[in-house]
Amino acid sequence: MNATEVARPYYTAIDEDRYDDLTDLLATEFVHERPDRTLDGRETFVAFMREERPRTDTTHEIDGVYADETGDDTSESAVAVRGRLFGEADGLLFGFVDVHTVDGSSIARIHTYTD
Repeated sequence: MNATEVARPYYTAIDEDRYDDLTDLLATEFVHERPDRTLDGRETFVAFMREERPRTDTTHEIDGVYADETGDDTSESAVAVRGRLFGEADGLLFGFVDVHTVDGSSIARIHTYTD
């Protein structure tokens, strides 16, 4: 599975509250760096998404995926995903770029930038 094939389902899993699928996509030592906090560890991140995130009525619209596919399935690669987050009642919340570091077939790290 290449890096793009790992990154796209990440947003579907979050939007559809499919936390088992989300867990399967992430490396055990997953780290998510976002403007407001850093979440260390796959279990910490999935628990945050399931129980603590401020908004659960959101959907991600992906506008572009930019991949560095220079390695094979066993090496680290990077994918930048540009998109917008929408709230069910209030429309566009913000734009984002997530830089996914994919190690083999797992997301090892995401660094989120927002506008």
